[in-house]
Amino acid sequence: MAPTTSRQRLRDALAHRQPDRIPIDFGGSAVTGVHVSCVAALRDFYGLEKRPVKVHEPYQMLGLVEPDLSEAMGLDVTGVFPRNTMFGFANSEWKEWDFRGLPVLVSTEFRWRTEANGDILVYPEGDETAAPSGRMPLGSAFFDTIVRQPPFDEDLLNIQDNLEEFTPLSEADLDHVSASVTAAQQTGKGILATFGGTAFGDIALVPAPFLKNPKGIRDVAEWYMSTSSRKDYVHKIFAYQCENGIRNLERVHARIGDSVDAVFLCGTDFGTQTSQFCSVRTLRELWFPYYKAVNDWVHKNTGWKCFKHSCGSVEKFFDSFIDAGFDIINPVQCSAVGMDPETLKAKYGDRLVFWGGGVDTQKTLPFGTPDQVRAEVLRRCEIFSTGGGFVFDSIHNVQAGTPVKNLVAMLDAVKEFNGR
Repeated sequence: MAPTTSRQRLRDALAHRQPDRIPIDFGGSAVTGVHVSCVAALRDFYGLEKRPVKVHEPYQMLGLVEPDLSEAMGLDVTGVFPRNTMFGFANSEWKEWDFRGLPVLVSTEFRWRTEANGDILVYPEGDETAAPSGRMPLGSAFFDTIVRQPPFDEDLLNIQDNLEEFTPLSEADLDHVSASVTAAQQTGKGILATFGGTAFGDIALVPAPFLKNPKGIRDVAEWYMSTSSRKDYVHKIFAYQCENGIRNLERVHARIGDSVDAVFLCGTDFGTQTSQFCSVRTLRELWFPYYKAVNDWVHKNTGWKCFKHSCGSVEKFFDSFIDAGFDIINPVQCSAVGMDPETLKAKYGDRLVFWGGGVDTQKTLPFGTPDQVRAEVLRRCEIFSTGGGFVFDSIHNVQAGTPVKNLVAMLDAVKEFNGR
């Protein structure tokens, strides 16, 4: 019998079949990534060729996990990413940048300025004539969005101002997707793809750090208030976005068919550490119709699985996510209220794939001992792996400052569990 490939392993897990071992993802998406400093540390630990790590997602400063490191880590998933980054420029070519003492590679379109206080500012689309759209404070390791909402007249609000970024994919975008998928297939790993355009109300995207002159409602607080006080306005934005998003997915599928396994459709967060941003009723009224329309199209026309990201205490939304057609939930923040892993697996394990939840990234992974990391990983694997439906990943991205000994303890613990 031929050995199980990484791709088949992922497909088994997504189909709620028991795979030969738990598939592992680090670096497959912008919410399952690894900070560039940790990628560099892992490369050093495994004795790989010394070279600067590529910052493929500069907003969160995520490092590209290249094939040699993927093999050393024992990963089963690779990612397909949009042509443009969160700051609106492509990673078409690379240049060296000294990231606070760490040599890295960034896009040639990455343009920055360091202020007198040590803060780093970055420019949308690499245009230094525009106002900066991101700020990395001194002591931080990733960028915060600079809100650039212009004054607006309540009576003159125009939904088109909040739709500038939702356009048909260009031929260059489609060529990039096609080439990226072809390259991903050659790895033999499972493929998690991000095409963009279907993240309704994702608060990271509302301020539009990728646009030079965003218009409309772009302030975070103003947007949250709008989901209550301007529901008609938000519905119109979502309806247009949904229509455009499905058209784009149709064009993507015409190019690549069923050659990817899962699609990261939406990263809108609905939970905090202890509660939720809205009620179940509000979610079902405002977001649910558009989620369901996109997921229904995907399930009717493709073999892709639908991936939903939402941090925090979101168990009360799980039935709604399932009804809307999501197959996968991430990051499974087990430290939040109501997110006990045993309860989640027992209640939803046959209907949702848990992609994440493998180890806590707020306390255990960055601040625990290797033994504590190992114990938590083994326990989570025991809980989530039964009957498939589990892809191992930490709870959201691996953050800067995480000790490499803890990262290795995490990976070794998964391998230990898989070897039982």
